[in-house]
Amino acid sequence: MKKVAVIMGSNSDLGVVEKCINTLKDYGVETEVHVYSAHRTPAQVQAFCSTARENGFGVIIAAAGKAAHLAGVCASWTTLPVIGIPVKASELDGLDALLATVQMPSGIPVATVAINGAQNAALLAVQILAVEDAALAEKLDAARKTGADKVLEADREIAGR
Repeated sequence: MKKVAVIMGSNSDLGVVEKCINTLKDYGVETEVHVYSAHRTPAQVQAFCSTARENGFGVIIAAAGKAAHLAGVCASWTTLPVIGIPVKASELDGLDALLATVQMPSGIPVATVAINGAQNAALLAVQILAVEDAALAEKLDAARKTGADKVLEADREIAGR
């Protein structure tokens, strides 16, 4: 199975990114985590992303707040799928990070989840890997069924009042 890289622009993003890391681990996906800044350590971002495919990665998840250029910079150095997590880290409540992550130029796509949407970033990465991995696809199906069962149980409890 391919690995997933989780890169955050600052260690202050860890509180958000932990949900992503934990979800990937719950699915048994090998995860490598780094703190690299698009602006302060661009050489490290380039070196990591430009060799990620050769190093066994299938997806890169990049989390950043404020200027939030990390996902786009990662995507500029690889053709692997890149998922951006805009992090709420400023007085603009993450809208700045969302716009910086989602507004990519043609030819350099970044899949973007909600502000602080770390769990969905992990699940999207698992779905991408599951295209080639039947065991992961089965785990996703089981999780969806469990989620549906919880909603239906809540419905029965509310309807029975």
